Amino acid sequence: MNTHKVRLTSLAHGGGCGCKLAPSVLQELLGNQPATAFYKNLLVGTETSDDAAVWQVDDNTCIIATTDFFMPMVDDPFDFGRIAATNAISDVYAMGGKPVMALAILGMPLGKIPTEMVREILKGGSSVCATAGIPVAGGHSIDCPEPVYGLAVIGTCRPDQVRRNSGAKAGDALILTKAIGVGIYSAAIKKSVLSPKAYQEMIDTTTLLNKVGSELAGDPDVHAITDVTGFGVLGHGLEMARGSKLTLSVDAAKVPLLAEAAVLAQQDFVTGASHRNWDSYSQDIVLPAGLPDWQRHLLTDPQTSGGLLVACAPAKAEAILATIKAAGYPAAAIIGRAEAGTPAVKVS
Repeated sequence: MNTHKVRLTSLAHGGGCGCKLAPSVLQELLGNQPATAFYKNLLVGTETSDDAAVWQVDDNTCIIATTDFFMPMVDDPFDFGRIAATNAISDVYAMGGKPVMALAILGMPLGKIPTEMVREILKGGSSVCATAGIPVAGGHSIDCPEPVYGLAVIGTCRPDQVRRNSGAKAGDALILTKAIGVGIYSAAIKKSVLSPKAYQEMIDTTTLLNKVGSELAGDPDVHAITDVTGFGVLGHGLEMARGSKLTLSVDAAKVPLLAEAAVLAQQDFVTGASHRNWDSYSQDIVLPAGLPDWQRHLLTDPQTSGGLLVACAPAKAEAILATIKAAGYPAAAIIGRAEAGTPAVKVS
């Protein structure tokens, strides 16, 4: 079989973090699960929809555990592997930790994808893990109707460096480290209209490891971190607002965008996940009068391997932003602030 004639995206009903269950569905599924609060060493569980679980081993060490996998949002198998691995490792960085090792999660439709393509997917994931300085130490594979790939990742940090999504303080500045629009770009890929330049821009951002998270966790002026993935800026911002019991104010004009995202959004290249996101959490989002639908779709756009949303002391925000940019995140920007008030996200 000629590998170039197999479009990975044609074998999946969704792709990337756009595959995630809608926030409302996830909340319903987890509603009756057993409480984990009585495990005193479990510092972070499911209570605030945080990025990973954190278990304190002793006075100096915490273990961070996470898993993330999805169906392809691109047709190149090596790129798919790289994006999926970068996305999975991000959860460890978002908690303020450093990854230690990964296990591969693989589901492939036997007979539909040639072996060499699967090897390329695995090779792409391994290449990102090598960049992160960790091994792929094992994994599990199944015969699956649609192609699926991702990682379970283990990391470590000190207890004082754990950064929850619920630690924001009133007055904090909000920094986003990567531009948004990945879901819109993936919708354009599905219809074969994304330009080569935009495709490369998407690969560059989705394979950029969020390593800066572990560096920021050593700064006491950084109060909360979460990564922006399938629920978009508004959804993950709302999780931070609810966990921190604050209102987040976001200036839509300051949110960094991928170069062609606005144009494509105005041409209605929007994912189904964007609509599901809005239906799930719109009751706690305040939009300005007259905000165009395409701009709202950007804010609910599912980000695959997106950036970090960082809440930090306002007096140190510019210095922290400079640190982030110097670490290799040129699109990073201050996009708003946290305020006392009912948990919600207010867009201006």
